[in-house]
Amino acid sequence: MKKENEIKIFEDKKVRTLWDAEQEKWYFSIVDVIAVLTDSPNARKYWSVLKTRLKAEGSQLATNCSQLKMQSADGKFYLTDVADTEQLFRLVQSIPSPKAEPFKLWLAQVASERLDEMQDPELSIDRALEQYMKLGYSENWINQRLKSIEIRKELTDEWKKRGLKEGVQFATLTDIITKAWADKTTKEYKILKGLKKENLRDNMTNTELILNMLAEASTKDISEAVKPKDFEESKKVAKQGGNVAKVARKELEAKTGKKVVSALNAKSVLALPDKNKKKK
Repeated sequence: MKKENEIKIFEDKKVRTLWDAEQEKWYFSIVDVIAVLTDSPNARKYWSVLKTRLKAEGSQLATNCSQLKMQSADGKFYLTDVADTEQLFRLVQSIPSPKAEPFKLWLAQVASERLDEMQDPELSIDRALEQYMKLGYSENWINQRLKSIEIRKELTDEWKKRGLKEGVQFATLTDIITKAWADKTTKEYKILKGLKKENLRDNMTNTELILNMLAEASTKDISEAVKPKDFEESKKVAKQGGNVAKVARKELEAKTGKKVVSALNAKSVLALPDKNKKKK
């Protein structure tokens, strides 16, 4: 069963979701939804109390909810209570909230959009653009980020052609590429930027994104040329692809006298305009 983890935004708040391609169904983190609807300081406790109440009322809703692995605040994946769209509609009715109706409209839109995207993949790009704009990213950065998604997809498609497995193998190869061009593992890179569960690419500067794209595009092109036979050979290719971008990084740093890999992250950069406004 192929599943894709994705973050959706409702009124500037993040909701962890997972798309099940086989069932063509969305699953949503119940705790995240409760946090959105109630502004509760402890959404997990709220859900625990609500589950007990629903069971006492004879409702099968809490019992029928599934558990799927989703990324937590520490960056690791844990089994999380989730509900599909139909279950979530019923669950929202059990939560007194002024946001209930807007949330149900949003929920219906999310379900509809995915079906539309399956018919017209270009729509997913348009919606990604809209999401990033809502979060406050610049148009220039967004264009780079969308291009990086395209290049990443081309690379992972190439890895799949070579019989490599999603998960550990993809993560290992990505780590090798990152280490080669940035002199940091993905974990070290995230620590530098003060990140936990946040996406590393979503917190790269324009220049970092461009060099990361060069590294991944080079890895894909080299892989297509040499056709590695197994995972071990693909690791060598990943390092070679990363080294192409490393040469570019070193030359740029020599010309500018500035380090490319920096501690800047989206939170600090996107906050700058607000600070400037306050000064005025």
